[in-house]
Amino acid sequence: MTEPGPSTRVVHAGLPEPEQGEPFLPGPVFAAPFHLSGDPYSSSAAYTRYGNPTWARYEEAVGSLEGAEAVLFSSGMAAAAALLLTNLRPGSVLAMDSGCYHGVRALTEAHLEPRGVEVRLAPPAELADAAPGADLLWLESPSNPALKVYDLAALTGLGVTTVVDNTTAGPLLQRPLDLGADYALTSATKQMSGHADLMLGYVTTRDAGRAQALRDWRRQAGAIPGAFDAWLAHRSLPTLAVRLERMCDNALAVARLLAGRDDVEDVRYPGLPSDPGHEVARRQMSGYAMVVSFDLGSAERAERFLAAARLVTDATSFGSVYTSAERRARWGGDAVPDGFIRFSAGCEDTADLLADVEQALDA
Repeated sequence: MTEPGPSTRVVHAGLPEPEQGEPFLPGPVFAAPFHLSGDPYSSSAAYTRYGNPTWARYEEAVGSLEGAEAVLFSSGMAAAAALLLTNLRPGSVLAMDSGCYHGVRALTEAHLEPRGVEVRLAPPAELADAAPGADLLWLESPSNPALKVYDLAALTGLGVTTVVDNTTAGPLLQRPLDLGADYALTSATKQMSGHADLMLGYVTTRDAGRAQALRDWRRQAGAIPGAFDAWLAHRSLPTLAVRLERMCDNALAVARLLAGRDDVEDVRYPGLPSDPGHEVARRQMSGYAMVVSFDLGSAERAERFLAAARLVTDATSFGSVYTSAERRARWGGDAVPDGFIRFSAGCEDTADLLADVEQALDA
């Protein structure tokens, strides 16, 4: 049998074998302790900080999309912290994409550098020079929010243990482990759950020892997901492929509209042939995701655009069925202009979304 298509895989991922009278996806298991006599390691369900059947089912589902073991955490940042703190010690060296998610950079500045970890921040063109001698190489492609694209196969071939933050693309659009990464990190808060209503993160790896080290960290640090959030994410997974198809189509249409206007600057979207990362993205991605970035020249004009939009919600995060956008510089932490907009295309009708973007720009 040939490899199932993406919709088939996500619809059936992590479901139990059919059983008469049972639901397709069993409900969440709410428990702190479980019945447990004798050897505490004789059961996979002993105490929920050690594991929960609802997490395990979702981990099986997302792991199957990448042919790997998955370890689920309470948020993308909890997953990032677990990766950093299980791989780095005082005296370790971290080489990191200088444009990666600012929350990860803030974590290294506040908690790793003061404890003796050397952090080498470098832009894409200099990462290969920063990596030699590092204990960990941290990449994000496409990066958030600037949408820079890295040649992952080239960078994972440098002989350094490599993490790829795959949140912008997700496992259906890009498979970093196939490109040589040791770990892939995904914030399931974004398109994996897709409804702007929960927070989760997970790490995938094909090394059983590395996966176990992350589970040990999760148990010891208490960075555990809630059973209901894990169940909601699994419930949402079957629509991932169809949501992504509409989101990607809408993002490309919006990017084309923006690129054709003289009053919009520096439009970035890997799906545009004119984008600096297009050729690399075309090789290593099967779609270009839902995020578009652009510059409206000033904070004032960006705020007017957001206020005038009717279908575009002014909110942070991305990857939801609801189109959203924000003036990213309002947070600080990212080297972006004051008028920089991070735009996340949702699942609205394309014509309606384009009309709304155009009238908001004209306003």
